[in-house]
Amino acid sequence: MTDRAAHTAPASMAGSERQISARMVLFALAMGGFAIGTTEFAAMALLPSFARDLGVSEARAADAISAYALGVVVGAPVLAVAAAKMRKRMLLIWLMLAFAAFNTLSAMAPTFGLFTVSRFFSGLPHGAYFGVAALVAASIVPRNKRATAVSRVFLGLTIATTIGVPAASWLSQYIGWRSGFVIVGALSLATALAVYLKAPRTPADPNANPLRELGALKNRQVWLTLATGAVGFGGFFAVYTYIASTVQSTLGASEDMVAVMLMSAGVGMTIFNLLMGALADKNLNLTAFVSFGGGALVLALFPAAVSGGLWTMGVAVLCMSILGGVSTVMQTRLMNVAGEAQQLAASLHHAAFNVANAVGPFLAARVIAAGHDFPSSGYVGAALSAGGFVLFAITLWDARRSGIE
Repeated sequence: MTDRAAHTAPASMAGSERQISARMVLFALAMGGFAIGTTEFAAMALLPSFARDLGVSEARAADAISAYALGVVVGAPVLAVAAAKMRKRMLLIWLMLAFAAFNTLSAMAPTFGLFTVSRFFSGLPHGAYFGVAALVAASIVPRNKRATAVSRVFLGLTIATTIGVPAASWLSQYIGWRSGFVIVGALSLATALAVYLKAPRTPADPNANPLRELGALKNRQVWLTLATGAVGFGGFFAVYTYIASTVQSTLGASEDMVAVMLMSAGVGMTIFNLLMGALADKNLNLTAFVSFGGGALVLALFPAAVSGGLWTMGVAVLCMSILGGVSTVMQTRLMNVAGEAQQLAASLHHAAFNVANAVGPFLAARVIAAGHDFPSSGYVGAALSAGGFVLFAITLWDARRSGIE
């Protein structure tokens, strides 16, 4: 072997080993996304089942979904600030252990009141986990690949909507809706183990402290980016929450078709999440506008799609998942504008998206309670997505006026 070959081969092998190591880290982090995505979206799919079993109306049962979202909103900033000095690997492990415990309690809740409380506590680790996981993912790849790395973490969430949620919906027909939350508990424990084994053992930042993290709250660009996600992504949840009700009540189809429709949403979210991550590494701003604009258009057509039957509704559900790519885009933008307050800003991103999870279903529920059918949620969703488009335009205008971009 020549000297050149001798030097080239080990370097090539080292690069290959780093790539494999990075993939394993991203896989471990994505497992947590799968567990979180399964419980977050399955709760919407199981809404008719637990409403019936716990003796409340479907409109009232949506309060449990809002309680989970409220838990994310509260837990994300509190845990991100309180754990500022903690090593990210250990923080991720403890968050997953807590997630396992609270989802198991959800499965055991005997009344709707206790179920709602357990859903609130289940939401507490959600935002902090995704925020910290995104930072860890971004730290192991070159800067121009950060959006792609973040999309790989969120891939666990989108695959959950493709496999985990339909599986939970299907299992609920045979062994009850509580089984879905038991499975999430087991997945969370598996994630804690995987992170323990594979996540980088990076020391905590010696300069990190709660006050530095709170600096994000003084950054107008952080707030505008969070508001954009909170409003714009609310359009997706306004419709997704009532997919099961639309299939069963409006179209009169079976519960089996609910699982098919949810799988259609999951496939769309998986495709668009990966696509938007790759596009955001090339042009983040344009990618955000395409997501919000495309989502608004599809959701405005959703009622007409439902009137055409299951097939046209399925196409609309698949296409509305273009909004699923917004999360990766907004998460990456927050990394760009948050300065030294990365952990709080990254965690607040998921608080904002769970404001969307609360606001979208809440506004759609008000329209439905006023006497309109479930497909009317599409008009609510379109308005919210269009609002996200406008807010992002304002965010960029403010950044350019301030000399940030």
